[in-house]
Amino acid sequence: MKDTKISDAELEILEVLWTAGTALNANEIRARLNEKKDWERTTVLTLIRRLLDKGVITQEKQEVYYYTPLVERSAYVKEETKSFLNKFFKGNAKNLAAALIEDEDLSREDIEELRAYFRDSFQ
Repeated sequence: MKDTKISDAELEILEVLWTAGTALNANEIRARLNEKKDWERTTVLTLIRRLLDKGVITQEKQEVYYYTPLVERSAYVKEETKSFLNKFFKGNAKNLAAALIEDEDLSREDIEELRAYFRDSFQ
């Protein structure tokens, strides 16, 4: 998974599979995607093929192909977070927090919640 680039559209396919928690076929994936916006069948199949080629999902032939993610969502989020932190903040979480505070993206309440989280997590 490391250094594998996942497009936003591919990520939407993965989100459907992660949410389902079970193998889905292409029509089931498309139906779930279509709850938010219309996806062409060929688009969904192309994105599935790309994810297979990248080794991020696997397929199993039953009456039709069923797809399952090979990476857990939490592992993907962790890698993407590290990549973002390294790319924009030289790997320093303190710099990220400072940027959020400077831009007033963190309220006092957010800061207090983070304090409590760190206090409780590292005791």
